[in-house]
Amino acid sequence: MSDNQNLLAEQRRALILDEVRRRGGVRVNELTRKLNVSDMTVRRDLDALARQGVIEKVHGGAVPVVEASTHEPGFEAKSGLELNAKEDIARAAAAMAVPGSAIALSGGTTTYALAHRLLDVPDLTVVTNSVRVADVFHSAQRAAGGVGVRPGAATVVLTGGVRTPSDSLVGPVADQAIRSLHFDVLFLGVHGISVEAGLSTPNLAEAETNRRFVRSARRVVVVADHTKWGTVGLSSFASLDEVHTLVTDAGLSDAAREEMAEHLPGLVVAGENDADAEIEEQRPAEDM
Repeated sequence: MSDNQNLLAEQRRALILDEVRRRGGVRVNELTRKLNVSDMTVRRDLDALARQGVIEKVHGGAVPVVEASTHEPGFEAKSGLELNAKEDIARAAAAMAVPGSAIALSGGTTTYALAHRLLDVPDLTVVTNSVRVADVFHSAQRAAGGVGVRPGAATVVLTGGVRTPSDSLVGPVADQAIRSLHFDVLFLGVHGISVEAGLSTPNLAEAETNRRFVRSARRVVVVADHTKWGTVGLSSFASLDEVHTLVTDAGLSDAAREEMAEHLPGLVVAGENDADAEIEEQRPAEDM
C-alpha cells in the first residue's frame, strides 16, 4: 500500500479488512504507516468495521472475526463491503445479459449492484427472490414518470416467500414459483464458494431455493468477490461443475485462480489491467 491519503473511507476500510484477513491480524501503528493516515483515522475505520461485524478490535489492533457456518449477515452489514469489487463485477456480468432474454437474479448485495446495471438492457424478463433487486427495477420505472410502462423496461416477477436477513424470499412458496419457470441465465450471488463445498449458504431454506434456481437455468453465472473464495456456509446447494462462469474481481489470488481453473468452465476477472474484464476459458461449458 503506497500513499493512500486521498482514499475514500470505504476504500480505505476495504484495504484494512483485506490486510486483516490476509495476515490474521494487524496493529494500528502498522496501518498508519501503510495507509499514511493518522492514528485517529485508523481507529475510526476499525470502529466502523467492528460495527459491521467483520473484524474484532483487540488491544493495539484488530483480528478477523471467525464466523460460524450458520452466521448470516444482514443486507446492510454486507452492503458496505467490497464496493469497488461489486461494481466491477456488476459491469462485467451485465454484458452477459442478452436483450429480450429471461434471466433470474438471486438475493445479495452483488446481484443488487448488478440489477442497477441491467436497467439499460431492453426487454428483459427478470425473476428474482430479492426484495431489494425487485425494488431497483420498480424504482426505475417510477422515476421514469408517466402512466404507461417505459419502452424496453424489464418485466419483473418477485417469487414471494419468507424473508431472510439478507432480504431474500425463500421457502416453499418461492421454491414452487421457481420450479415451474425456465431461465436463459441465472445470476447467482453466494455466501461462500470452495472446491470441497461448492456453493454454500448459512441459511437452509435459502439453500433449497438456490437449488431450484440452478436447476431451472440453462446457464449459471456466479457473481462473487474474492472474499467469498474459501468461505463455507452450513448448507451446500451446488457443485462447481454446475457453474458455467464465475465473475469475480482482481483481488482474487493467483493460487485461487489456478485452483478454479481445474473446476470451472469460465472465469471472468473484472476490473483488471484497466480493462472491464479478463476472460479466461478453461474448458468448454456443457449445455444444461
